[in-house]
Amino acid sequence: MPLTVPVILGSVRSDRIGIRAARYLIAQLEARGHEAPLVDPAELKLPLLDRMYKEYPPGTAPDELERLAILYRRSDAFLVVTAEYNHGVPPALSNTLDHFLEEYYWRPSAICCYSAGAFGGVRAAMPLRAMLAEMGMPSIPAVLPIPRLQNAITEAGTPSEPRLEASAGRLLDELTWYAEALGARRQRGTPY
Repeated sequence: MPLTVPVILGSVRSDRIGIRAARYLIAQLEARGHEAPLVDPAELKLPLLDRMYKEYPPGTAPDELERLAILYRRSDAFLVVTAEYNHGVPPALSNTLDHFLEEYYWRPSAICCYSAGAFGGVRAAMPLRAMLAEMGMPSIPAVLPIPRLQNAITEAGTPSEPRLEASAGRLLDELTWYAEALGARRQRGTPY
């Protein structure tokens, strides 16, 4: 069954490498027949959170927020691509996520974390996992860490490490399973 899985990128740096992982995962999702729009905070240029989307009177939210709300409401799952900043979640990612809440409810998320070093961003994945669960889009058990991203994936989004295809495949298999299960359950109603 085709799914809609926004890929939410967490970096706005001018020389960011996370876009490589996002491009790769978008290609993998699309190869499975899914829609995988990129949510890029560098393009969105959302202001620092002053007011959440739900706090705007109907029809008055900025266009970027309205477009994201429409996308998120029709989404089946979310895939978050995060760097590790000071052992935590990048501020651009937190700001992008924090503009919404109810639009995430009852949908699973998956985490791809990366770094230029050996740990692959896993220290950011752990606090992000708690954050995503609190927002109503709990992360699946599998995580895709990519150490030394600058060597693992080309600028065009092509992997240069064989293990990446197997690891990404497992992550996307699991995300698909959870998305289909929660989607079927959402059809029958939610607790509130």
